[in-house]
Amino acid sequence: MKNTALLLFFLVRFIGLSAQTAPKPYGALPSDRQLKWHQTDVYGLIHFTPTTFENKEWGYGDANPAIFNPSQFDAEKIIAALKAGGLKGVILVTKHHDGFALWPTKTTTYNISQSPFRNGKGDLVKEIEQACRKLGMKFGVYCSPWDRNNPRYGTDAYVQDYRNQLKELYSNYGELFMSWHDGANGGDGYYGGAKTTKKIDRSTYYGWDTTWAITRTMQPNATIFSDIGWDVRWVGNERGFAAETSWATFTPVPVEGMSKTVPGQLDDKQNPFGTRNGKNWVPAECDVPLRKGWFYHPEEKDKVKSPAQLFDLYLKSVGRGAALDLGIAPDTRGLLADEDVKSLEGFGKLIRESFKNNLAHSASISSADTRGKNFNTTLLKDDNLNTYWSSKDEAHTPTLEFTWKNEVEFDLIRLREFIPLGQRIESFDVEILENKEWKKIASATSIGACRIIYLEKPVKTQGVRVKVNTSPVCVTFSEIGFYKKSDL
Repeated sequence: MKNTALLLFFLVRFIGLSAQTAPKPYGALPSDRQLKWHQTDVYGLIHFTPTTFENKEWGYGDANPAIFNPSQFDAEKIIAALKAGGLKGVILVTKHHDGFALWPTKTTTYNISQSPFRNGKGDLVKEIEQACRKLGMKFGVYCSPWDRNNPRYGTDAYVQDYRNQLKELYSNYGELFMSWHDGANGGDGYYGGAKTTKKIDRSTYYGWDTTWAITRTMQPNATIFSDIGWDVRWVGNERGFAAETSWATFTPVPVEGMSKTVPGQLDDKQNPFGTRNGKNWVPAECDVPLRKGWFYHPEEKDKVKSPAQLFDLYLKSVGRGAALDLGIAPDTRGLLADEDVKSLEGFGKLIRESFKNNLAHSASISSADTRGKNFNTTLLKDDNLNTYWSSKDEAHTPTLEFTWKNEVEFDLIRLREFIPLGQRIESFDVEILENKEWKKIASATSIGACRIIYLEKPVKTQGVRVKVNTSPVCVTFSEIGFYKKSDL
């Protein structure tokens, strides 16, 4: 009898201790640099080259450097406007397809030193980078692999030029949060006066494995963006939104007839959705210009997206586990147009006001499926993404209940899984207590880093239930919050 009691004591103690251990990771997991990228949420992609002064979208590579003369350029004013818009980072297009470098590079004479800017002694990359550091914004670079000016393009010598350009950017402008690469490669151009078309085999020409190894060595904390995804994938459109169901895990599929995936050579139909249980953690970036085009065009003054439109894109990008990359286009003065500044300011205010009051803070939260005190429900409302609630190992479909002493009103629901342990949840419902009965008000699928549900009409209640319907393993949440969209 005594031995039985002792055995029961140790069994109960073992079960109690096991309930305090962390859940096992599930599937592909994000790296530290990807976790930091997820927290960036919204950032900007600045396009500003001689193409701006030509009033074109793509420069041919033949523009005289003398036309690049933004006499009122002010990096701090530009970055301050982006910060007011709620952006947390900036990617500067240091060289677009026209081949004009915005820093005094040693790799080509077609660079900013040949322009009147700062009397030929300017470095626009440095000025943007320093403004970002001063104002607390992350900084990244995009250097186009395609170069419509360089006569060496299409040869092995140009690939070395391109790698040297990256090395200069990686060496001289501090820590980067992102190295951005797109899939526009090869075609017609000036090419030093040849005015011809050059075609390259994008699957082999740049030797991406070697090229991106430079990034990993020189900027280990920088996420790499490309069409197929390396750390971050293109969402598959330039309209700024991901699919309703969007997985952060991804297994790229090559186009028919190709043996492997390379930038610009894959079946990108799956990009908006990702791959459930994909081989790698490769979340989506949703890129879209603030205006109609990526470069400034004076005739598009009335084509600037409104704060309401930007908020909708935020819900469909960040609110679907992705990030929003907003195209920013300075004008020929070297400043943002007034209408751009006004729209950004309104968007930033709308985001801040809408998400400043989390009603979950005043709620009592309970769940019969809680893993233990180290993973308790109060961690859902501590505003710390490094802590999390978890269900027991056997509880794959847990329910969390929120109750308030007084009625609350909300139309925004934000949920975050604890993604360092993987993306686990496949579907869930949200219910409210109405006339003493539970009523379903929303259903959704993937969550991941963030899922925001926006209700068509605000609801009032004293009780909410979040019910996980499908998950292959136990569940984690780092946050569940309820908010009321601002009427600004």
